[in-house]
Amino acid sequence: MKLYIIAGEASGDLHGSNLVKALKKLNSDLEIRAWGGDLMQSAGSNIVKHIRDLAFMGFLEVILNLRTIIGNISFCKKDIGQFQPDAIILIDYPGFNLRIAKWAKDRGIKVFYYISPQIWAWNQKRGFKIKKIVDEMFVILPFEKEFYKKFDLNVHFVGHPLLDAVKERLEFPELRKKAMEQYKYWKPETVIIESKASGLPLTYELRKMGIPVINFTPSRGNDKHARVN
Repeated sequence: MKLYIIAGEASGDLHGSNLVKALKKLNSDLEIRAWGGDLMQSAGSNIVKHIRDLAFMGFLEVILNLRTIIGNISFCKKDIGQFQPDAIILIDYPGFNLRIAKWAKDRGIKVFYYISPQIWAWNQKRGFKIKKIVDEMFVILPFEKEFYKKFDLNVHFVGHPLLDAVKERLEFPELRKKAMEQYKYWKPETVIIESKASGLPLTYELRKMGIPVINFTPSRGNDKHARVN
C-alpha cells in the first residue's frame, strides 16, 4: 500500500512522525512518500519536500513568496500523480492542504484529513466545502466531532496527540525526580500552560481528563510578576 502524507509545519512533522510510526506497526510494508521534516523521515517516510522550505509567516511574507508557493502546489500535484498513492493523508496546514484535497478528490484519490482546520473558530461555512473534498476527518478535540455532524462528514475523534507526550513524561520516575529537585513546588500531576490561543485546546483536553491545569501570562515590560489565570 502507498500513502502520500503532507505536513507543512513543525507541529505537523511531530504529529506526522507519530502517525507514521503507528501505521508502520500495523503494516511494515507501507510505502510512505511525504512532505515533512526530520522526525517524519526518521519514522520511515521518504521526504520529498522539507518543512524548512515551507515556512512562510504573515501576509507580507506570503505575498513575497507567492511564486514559490504556487510552484510548491504545482510540484505536489505532479508528484502525487507520479507516485499514484492509494490515499493521501493531510495534516493541518489548511491553506495548502485544502487545495490539494480538492485536486486529489477530483481525480478519485481517497483523502484523509488528520487534525482539522479550526474552521469552527474562523470560517464555519468551509465545512460544506470540506464535506465535498475529504473522505474522512480525524479530529483531536471532542467538540469537533459534534461540530462536523451538521455537515454530515465522516469524522472520528482520536484524541489530542500532545496528551501522549504529557502522559509519557508523567510516567517516567526519573523525570519526576529531576523535576522535584529543580522546582520546589513542582507537582507532576499539574500542568502549567502559557495563556495563548495555541494552548487552549490542550488545556480543554487536560481539564476534561481531570488533570489540573494552571494558565499563566508571562511578565512583560515593567511588570515583574507573571499573571496566573
